[in-house]
Amino acid sequence: MMSSRLNIWIHSISFILICVFYKSIAINKNTLMELSLQEYFSILQTGKTSLVYFSQDVSLDITVFLEELRKAAGPLHNYGITVVKVNCAKGEVSRYCGKENNLTKAYLFRGNILLREFPTDALFDVNAIIANALFALLFNEIKYITSVEDFENIENAMKGKTNIALIYVRAIGTPEHRAVMETAFVHGNTYQFVLTTEAALLEGMGAANSDMISGSFFFFHCKLVLDLTQKCQKTLLEQPLTVLNIHRFLKLMDAPLLTEITEDPEKVSTIHLQLGLPLIFIISQQNTYEADKKIAEIVAWRLLGKAGIILLDSSDLNIPAHANVIIKRPKAGIPIDYLVLHDANSIISLVENNTPVQNNEAAKEYEEDEMETLNLDIQDDQVVGTVYRDRKRNLPLELIIELTEETFNSIIMNTSSSIILFYTNWEAVSLAFLQSYVDVAVKLKGVSNMLFTSINCGDWSNVCTKQNITEYPIVKIFKEGEKPVIYTGILGAEYLLKFIRLNRISCPVKIVTIEEAEKYLNGELYKELTSYSSVSVLAIFSSNMTEEKENFIEAGNSLKGFVITGFYSEDDALILSKKYAVTLPALLLAKHKEKKIDSILLSNSDAKNIVQIIKSTMLGIFPEITVENLPLYLKLKKPLLILFKDGNLNHKDEKEMLTLLKQKHLETLIPCWLNLKTTPVGKGILKAYFKHLPPLPVLVLVDLHSQGQVASFPLDQTINEKNILLWLQRLEGGLESPLITLSDEEWKPPLPAYNFLSRMDATVPYREIAQFPTENMIKCAKVSDLQQQNKGLSEDNSAIRKEAT
Repeated sequence: MMSSRLNIWIHSISFILICVFYKSIAINKNTLMELSLQEYFSILQTGKTSLVYFSQDVSLDITVFLEELRKAAGPLHNYGITVVKVNCAKGEVSRYCGKENNLTKAYLFRGNILLREFPTDALFDVNAIIANALFALLFNEIKYITSVEDFENIENAMKGKTNIALIYVRAIGTPEHRAVMETAFVHGNTYQFVLTTEAALLEGMGAANSDMISGSFFFFHCKLVLDLTQKCQKTLLEQPLTVLNIHRFLKLMDAPLLTEITEDPEKVSTIHLQLGLPLIFIISQQNTYEADKKIAEIVAWRLLGKAGIILLDSSDLNIPAHANVIIKRPKAGIPIDYLVLHDANSIISLVENNTPVQNNEAAKEYEEDEMETLNLDIQDDQVVGTVYRDRKRNLPLELIIELTEETFNSIIMNTSSSIILFYTNWEAVSLAFLQSYVDVAVKLKGVSNMLFTSINCGDWSNVCTKQNITEYPIVKIFKEGEKPVIYTGILGAEYLLKFIRLNRISCPVKIVTIEEAEKYLNGELYKELTSYSSVSVLAIFSSNMTEEKENFIEAGNSLKGFVITGFYSEDDALILSKKYAVTLPALLLAKHKEKKIDSILLSNSDAKNIVQIIKSTMLGIFPEITVENLPLYLKLKKPLLILFKDGNLNHKDEKEMLTLLKQKHLETLIPCWLNLKTTPVGKGILKAYFKHLPPLPVLVLVDLHSQGQVASFPLDQTINEKNILLWLQRLEGGLESPLITLSDEEWKPPLPAYNFLSRMDATVPYREIAQFPTENMIKCAKVSDLQQQNKGLSEDNSAIRKEAT
């Protein structure tokens, strides 16, 4: 009887404590709860989730952590997680109190079951706390992967079942990670969420510059894929990873890919308009329905998340006869546009070039007078336009040391490797390249013995003159004990990074043993640099070939930063000569990607010829043409046989060309290919040739150096070895007419360059100075210098001098 009453009393007390606890939570749901150890464990049986920190002695670090924990209490309460600080009494000993290492941990409970413990270092701010807590709760729903193979397994498992959301975040606990976890908490049952922090995985899937982004969100459309051999289509979220942007993106992914209607476009409204995106109506006729639908599906996939695509049957509608596309913009009051567009790419370009990025607050910061004068469509200088658009971008300039006349020499003398950007702050190319320069500094942050600096030649012209700087921007690398090296490559981050990386070694490298030479040729000696230099060049000389060796060293110096070069001139050089079946002096070119070594006889060659030989061998036999390497191929002054592709080169196309090359049918031509996805300027080239974008792939012969003729392989024939050879023979025999003959007129900018001097003169209050002859201007400058030296005179005298000037 007594035991029964005791049990009733214990249960009553427990019930009261639970009620008091949850009443306090209801009142203080956005605050950090503070309980004693006994109070907290008496309510653990309720099955609720709680994030708990057991506190004893509060240090400064813990005070900061508790403040962030307090901030996280409100958001976590929305997800059913109570945040509690348990105050451990002195001398109180339990699993969680009384041990010093427990004071640097937080714990996630569901009822009395411990789900996860976190080091407080991992919970460094409110975002990290929320992200880690939700990630632990959703651990079984969100797959964490580290390789492309892991993702391919998940992709195959989800085909025909559900769509996949693949997310890359730079690190666990970032704001992007929190946004993804909060979204997954809501949508986790709808999609398969997959998370990775491996940048290499992202690059393996075709994404670029993963080290320059904080997060990426890919939506893989796997639900409708029933064939296991077929890849799931993917769509990239092109906006920052925030909860709002991700939620908006997922709603667009759930919307129908293509809608077919017969009603008036004025009356049509979809979720796209509600979310601020345009609607594109592709007008269809009964006799062209299948072709129109195919184009509409292509456009819909390319513009998924950017616009809504509707196939409109115009049979019973009053649509202008000339129009084939209608665009309806989301802003109320703007009339719909009736357009004539020739192909799918024109529709895509219309949207991608004119649809503003949603939630772009920077666009609201333009003043009215700025918007009236800003017209980027007629901007005569694209670099100036880019600088203007990016003018509000904050660059981490703290990584770049700004030099002056006083510090320039001391930095060079006291630093083993200094990289100096010579620029002017009024010139657009300098400002545009400054962004690339900073991006490289970010990538190489923490690399020892490497200092990034810059000097404004507008302020310190004497320094730049002494360094023979006559154009801007210029990058020089100063290394202790060596001549400075000037960067002459493309003004972009990727190319500058390659140049700086390759300059870490002093080329040409002197190889002293056969074993070292083999490692060099196999790519093992400089393994970390083979991704930047696909070819390693090794020159072999006998010990008495002094002149030939000096010529190669001169050539190697001029190729610093562009290719790895080395030489071997020991007494046993004949061993390498016999192994690679080449007579000395010779060049061995190790092509690491192809895993082969080519040999070239090197006789009676000066430094310039050696440079040309090396550059020519690096071009490849069937290369991809890009904006960067096109000038190298044009210098060869041969006709270009270009295969235009809408994507990567496949094995079949490559095999056809290589067969023709091996049979020496293309010796007078430069066979190459161009990827329109990575080099979109190719679309403009094809439109200039064909007056429209032809179906791809298309093979074109361009002869720029003789008559400027462009010929097209017949579009109705299959591109194979036999047909290509017959076509080339007909061209040579004059049996094929050229598609177009290019003009030999000089290419000039569409508008004249700015007259900077006149713009500067316009800001001078005394315009007559601009009309002085040169001698008077020099005299005026001398008088002005004298006046500057006498600034101590009174304000009245100063005013008199201004009038005299």
